[in-house]
Parts: sequence; C-alpha cells; structure tokens
Amino acid sequence: MSTDNFRKSGKCNISLLSTGAPQRVLFAQRKLRQQDFFKKATKENNAAVEASYVVSEMIAKAGKPFTEGEFVKKCILQAASIVCPEKKGQFSNISLSANTVAERISDLSSDIYDQLCEKAKCFSVYSIALDETTDITDTAQLAMYVRGVDDSFEVMEELLTVIPMHGQTTAQEIFHQLCDVIENTGLPWKRFVGITTDGAPSMTGRKNGLVALVQKKLEEEGVEEAIALHCIIHQQALCSRCLKFDNVMSVVVKCINQIRSRGLKHRRFRAFLEEMESEYGDVLYFTEVRWLSRGNMLKRFFELRAEVKAFMEKDGVAVPALSDPKWLMDLAFLVDITHELNVLNKKLQGQGQLVSAAYDNVRAFSTKLVLWKAQLSQTNLCHFPACKALVDAGTPFSGEKYVDVILKLQEEFDHRFADFKTHRATFQIFADPFSFDVQDAPPVLQMELIDLQCNSELKAKFREVSGKADKLGQFLRELTPSFPELSRMFKRTMCLFGSTYLCEKLFSTLNFNKSKYRTRLTDEHLQALLRVSTASSLKPNVAQLCERKRCQVSCSKK
Repeated sequence: MSTDNFRKSGKCNISLLSTGAPQRVLFAQRKLRQQDFFKKATKENNAAVEASYVVSEMIAKAGKPFTEGEFVKKCILQAASIVCPEKKGQFSNISLSANTVAERISDLSSDIYDQLCEKAKCFSVYSIALDETTDITDTAQLAMYVRGVDDSFEVMEELLTVIPMHGQTTAQEIFHQLCDVIENTGLPWKRFVGITTDGAPSMTGRKNGLVALVQKKLEEEGVEEAIALHCIIHQQALCSRCLKFDNVMSVVVKCINQIRSRGLKHRRFRAFLEEMESEYGDVLYFTEVRWLSRGNMLKRFFELRAEVKAFMEKDGVAVPALSDPKWLMDLAFLVDITHELNVLNKKLQGQGQLVSAAYDNVRAFSTKLVLWKAQLSQTNLCHFPACKALVDAGTPFSGEKYVDVILKLQEEFDHRFADFKTHRATFQIFADPFSFDVQDAPPVLQMELIDLQCNSELKAKFREVSGKADKLGQFLRELTPSFPELSRMFKRTMCLFGSTYLCEKLFSTLNFNKSKYRTRLTDEHLQALLRVSTASSLKPNVAQLCERKRCQVSCSKK
C-alpha cells in the first residue's frame, strides 16, 4: 500500500472513531424521546381515567342510567372530530361503558365512605337521624344520616348508609342494623348523644321501640341517655291535620277532579281561563302526602273561584257552595291559615339547620297563634288577607268560630312539641348564653355561665357572630379551656338533628334513581349512587383513585 493510500485509510479510520461521541449523543436523544413518548402516553392514559371518573360522577349526580356513559362518549367523539380531529384518539381512550361507569361510581362511593370513617374518628359527639321508605319494588329502604362535631366545633353531616330491609322492619331489626353500621364506621357508643326519627311506632315505642332499645344499649355501655327527638317537620305536618274543614275540602276536591279528570273538559277549562285573561292558567291537584300541596291548591282555587263558578255553570254543573257566603269565608280562612303553615314548614326545611333555630321558628308560630286568636275575636283581619278580601266585598264575618280553630291548633302544637319543650332551656342557653337567667340553668352549668356572662370580651365576640352558624365555631373554640361543661353542652346541641329532612330529601333522589324504568338496579349500586349524589362536605379523591387504575378503552361502538 502506498503512503498516500495508507494516510487516506488512516484518516478514514480516525474519522470513523471520531463519530463515537455523536453516536452516544444520538442514542441518548433517542432514549429521551422514548421516555417522553412513554411519559406522554402515561399522562394521556391518566387523563382518560380521570375523565372517566369525572363523567361517571356527573352521571350519578344527574340520576342518569349507567348506559348514558356510552351516549356521552359518542357526543364527545363527534365534537372532537369537529373541533380537534388530531386529538380524537385521546378522547376515544375514555372508558364510559355501562360496566365501567357502574364501577367508577362504586369507587367514588367507597372513597367518600372511607373519608367519612376517617373523619368519624375525630368526632367528640355525634347523633343519628333515620327514616324509612318503600321503593318501587316494595323493598323497605332505611336511611341513616350522621352529624358529628369535633374538638374544633366543626360540624359535618353526611349519609351514613342506606340499608335495604328485605324482611321485617321491626324495631329489633332496625336496631341490629344501626349497631352494625355504628360498629363498621368506627363510631363509639360513648359519644352517641342524640337520635331523631320520623315518630313511627316502631321507632318511638316506649318499651320495644328503636329509641328504647338505643337507650338500653347506652345504659349497658355506661353512657348518658341520648336526646330523642321526633322530626319537627313531621310534627308540624301532623298539627296541621287538626284543621279538618271537610265541608270545604270535599267541595274543592270535587270541583278540581271534575275539571281535570277528563281531557276535553280540562282543555276547555284552560281555554276558558285564557279567554277570561285570568292570572293563572289552571287549578292544582291535592296530594295528602305532599304537605305543601293543600295550601297551594286552596290558594289557587280561591283566586280562581269566580272563574270556576262560571265554568261549572256554563258546563251545566251547579255548585251551590260557591255562592254561599259562610262557605266562602271558611275557604278564605283555610287559605290564610294553611299558607302560614306552609311558610313555617319551609322555614323548618334545609340542610345544616341547628335544632335551636328550628324550635325557635315553632315557638314563634305558637306566639303568632295567640296574637291571631285575639285579633280574630275583635274582627281584626290584618293578617288574614283572603278573609279581608271577602269582608271588603261585603261578606259577613264572625270570628268566634275561627277562634276555636286557632285554639285547637295551639293545643295541638303544645302537645306535639313536648319533646322539644323538655330541652327548651338548653336550646336557649345555646342560642344566647349571655341573656339566660342563671337560676334557671342546670346546676352543673351555673358557675361557668356566671363567669361567661361577666366576660365582656367574649360577650362582644359573641354579638359579632350571633346568627352566623358558619362563624359560631370560631367563638366556641375559645370557650373550651375555661368552660368545659358549657363547651360539652354546646357540642351536644350542635350535633342534634332537628328533623329527618335529609332522609326525606334522600328518598326523593332514591325514587328518581330507582324508578319504574330502573327496577333492576341492585342495592349496592343504589347505595353508591345515593352516596355520590348526596355527598355535601366530602368530595371523592379522584387523583388518588386514578393511581390505582390504568387506562381501559371502552368497548362501546364508535
């Protein structure tokens, strides 16, 4: 080989050796690209799983069937193909088949329940509200809510469980279910301070009722007797039943049924109201179990009494009562008093309401009854607008008859709210400890109550947060070190359920989910749906749930 050729060959070998470093760089870059690819794929998979959980939660809260997920995915893919076709593949990875949606909702429910059990460990005291209903398949469903207060006076109320009762629903059976739920949740009996029921015999029986069994259990555990309350909204509705007025209700219901029972007559009546340029377009039905419906129905009928009379006469059906002044005055009085009862009922509803505030509304209504009784005897109709409208039109009025009705209603309120009246002093101390007469307080609270009332700084702070339930805890936290007995009493009062409103609200959601179109919904899936759709203070930890899952491509047809 010539020298020139050798040099050329050497240069070539040297150049080949010198390319080693760039090859390592290329290899490193290729490896980084592969890592970025896998990271991107993992990120997209996690996003798809998270989206699956979020959509499933929305389906549960909307009360939609599990199969709705497949329809939602089709909508998403159609929208993606128009808006961002290059990302359609990412959206197709979101798994929303019926089985997946059901599984996701169960995961969300389990996560919320785990959070509840963890929070329950911090409860200083807690109470239970429970009620029972029957679903579309005649299965008894027992709903339990828990309301707990921790050392920081933070209040939390959440759904504890919904239990299907396939057999008997005796007090003993309900008690066993309650014991199992309390044990599984990790709630100690020594912190159990209150139970609120719907007042059914199986709940409130003196010897074998649920409340009696709970009190016996607490006695065995060496715990102070729990405060047992009958739902304040149920009692208010029962009080209103003493307003019989069958002479009014029978005529009103008969007229409405005649108008609405036949399609042709109903259409003619609505056309008649439109022709008369009436304020309302129809009359309303009355349903006994819907407590507000009677007041709404009566008020609408009273406003349309002239139109109803004219239509019935035009149709050849005489209704003599609509021309009777005494009957019309009875109708007007019933309209006015049921309207006031409806106003009270709405005040008693709501989530997170303190038992003392609910009882204050009942006491206020009882005081109004005393005022109305005196005014009616003097023919003062300033608080009875319907009666006043008839009197202004020339209808005679006699107040003695209605005074007796008010008196009967007043006696009914005094009798039915006896259980709340027993704890009236406690509620008043809780509502305003600085104005309560120390001599009327329990001996264990008297010394602390005197010290509290003489503390100007705490008194000023209490005035700032008075009436603000969300800020009341800030004030109460300052009492704990120096006022242990008062703090204990405040916690016990704060955690009481005044009503089973949350249970009734849950039953509406239950009936919407387990309808005649979803009768095969299992008990497990029903409970998961209800827990996810009714959770208020607890939110599912979707990020944590995603870590346990990997992307699952939906089997639904695209």
